[in-house]
Amino acid sequence: MGSLASVGGHVDDLIVTAQQAGPIPLNASFRCAPGELLALVGPSGSGKTTLLRTIAGLYQPQQGRVSCAGREWFLAQSGQRHSLPPQARQIGIVFQDYALFPHLTALQNVQLAIGHLPRAQRREQAVQWLTKVRLEGLEARCPSELSGGQRQRVALARALAREPQALLLDEPFSAVDQVTRRRLQRELALLRQHISIPIILVTHDLEEATALADQICVLHNGVSLQQGTPEALFRQPASPLVARLLDRHNVFTGQVVETVHGRRLQWGEWLLEVSEGIAQCEVGESLAWYLPPSDIVLHRRGRPSQGERENPVAATVSEMVVLGGMTSISLRVSHGDMLRFDIATHAAKRNQLSLGERVHVSLLAEGIHLMPAQRTHTASHNKRNLL
Repeated sequence: MGSLASVGGHVDDLIVTAQQAGPIPLNASFRCAPGELLALVGPSGSGKTTLLRTIAGLYQPQQGRVSCAGREWFLAQSGQRHSLPPQARQIGIVFQDYALFPHLTALQNVQLAIGHLPRAQRREQAVQWLTKVRLEGLEARCPSELSGGQRQRVALARALAREPQALLLDEPFSAVDQVTRRRLQRELALLRQHISIPIILVTHDLEEATALADQICVLHNGVSLQQGTPEALFRQPASPLVARLLDRHNVFTGQVVETVHGRRLQWGEWLLEVSEGIAQCEVGESLAWYLPPSDIVLHRRGRPSQGERENPVAATVSEMVVLGGMTSISLRVSHGDMLRFDIATHAAKRNQLSLGERVHVSLLAEGIHLMPAQRTHTASHNKRNLL
């Protein structure tokens, strides 16, 4: 079992592990530093809400650990077992349905969370929190008199008024329209500048996770598959499964071959140069590989391209979908695989792209990410032994 220092963490982090065979299978671990926002993403049934409930003390797995700010909230391992009740964990929670008391005003809902302060200070403190979430003047309104976005802000103010050591957000923006959602996401980003506690966000929205999170943890069937920054995950998913869960395309299989120019990745008829990782692979090894769409360079019609000398590939335009200012392109290569990427619609028109047309692209060597089977297993093993 690795030490905290060995994984670059700190004792003040929110640290979560949970393992059990059933009834809800779990084999998950993640950590979130003070001031960070960690998004838990994955399909329905992947364990996101169960892990959130584990942190809050509303669910106890058979084995695991939850600690925050150097304090053990839950421990069940090596014959030890102890669990602090939810009210002793100093957690702020914003539920999907907000869970406001309908018969109380916004001010009264927030005041309920400030029982740790002297009675004379509670009203003033509640007003200050409502002001921080831009609800000044609406203190006397009941939830039924507030919009969905305003109710969400009351719930957030109530959660933060507890002066929590961790903030849990269970799909807090799912019940509002898209315009309100974007506004609330921006307000949360601004509010984060004034609080320095771990924040865990459960969301199905990958765009939301990318926009708000410092770290993303990908879950599937109760297992944490990979944790990292959004950029790291979107460029270097740990496995084809992680890539699919992150809605990444351009995941293929190839074989390592030796050529006069060194080791290459054979993909159909093409021999691809790879900048990193291929030297550690065995000749003849079959492996999965991924290429971010941004590393597919379309050769301009009638013009030389800087990418022409790096993994040039010929393909046929199989699909074009115009989505406003961007056009989604699908190219089919000779052995049947499909390359997908987006380009500006004006660029597609300038290049006179059309269905069935033969085009050339470069697959940038520095973008090709290899996912050999043994590396995937090693990464999963290391993840299980995070703590």
